[in-house]
Amino acid sequence: MRVTDLTLLEHAAVEAGKIAMRYWRKDPQAWEKDDDAGPVTEADLAVNDYLEDVLRSARPDYGWLSEESVDDPSRLDARHCFIIDPIDGTRAFIAGQEGFSHSLAIATEDRITAGVVHLPARAMTYSAEADSPARLNGKPIAPVEHALQGATVLTGKPSLDPVFWRGQVPPVTREFRPSLAWRLCLVAEGRFNAALSTRAAWEWDIAAGSLIAERAGCRVTALGGRPMRFNTQRMMLDGLVIAAPGLHGAMIEAMSPPQPA
Repeated sequence: MRVTDLTLLEHAAVEAGKIAMRYWRKDPQAWEKDDDAGPVTEADLAVNDYLEDVLRSARPDYGWLSEESVDDPSRLDARHCFIIDPIDGTRAFIAGQEGFSHSLAIATEDRITAGVVHLPARAMTYSAEADSPARLNGKPIAPVEHALQGATVLTGKPSLDPVFWRGQVPPVTREFRPSLAWRLCLVAEGRFNAALSTRAAWEWDIAAGSLIAERAGCRVTALGGRPMRFNTQRMMLDGLVIAAPGLHGAMIEAMSPPQPA
């Protein structure tokens, strides 16, 4: 019997976590990728190899987009496509920190329809599919509304540069976590109020987390309130604004209009 896409991703993410944990805190080989694309480790590649083998064997007609695979343009012609970050938060992984994750998603045309973010060192699995609530370890999650003033926002320092805001930078509390996928999930479960990035983001970093946040009840957009679209030739989105609906609206109103890409 064919398992659902979400079940397939959940099982694969847990097994990927077991592979990653064999390398974690054991001084894995690591090196910098070309074009200042950040670090990669032997664990990233081992997880990627496992996921590509298992997922593509189960769904041979699905396309494949992964941070650690050479892009195959044929994915653009596939109705369904896996969008994978084998280890999101590689720097945290190298440092022996717990805040790294596996981000697994499936796009149907240009929308995410199943997503899993798994943090093996914390035994946490976030999941969602297009017609069901978002969950953490099987229990439904929901965001928390908050006024813009005093909101806790998961973002990098550049996002609070005055150039991105219409007037003064709002008095928010900035927090940061190494895995972008996890940041979106933390907002989805109400532990933080919003996630923001004024920089372009790779699809594999946010595909799974964006669906989890959306199904939890967040408003999920690119900068300027523009909808997110996935499995694109560019492989990137123009930033992100994710929060409960009221706060999301306040953030969009307070921010300067984004410049054309």
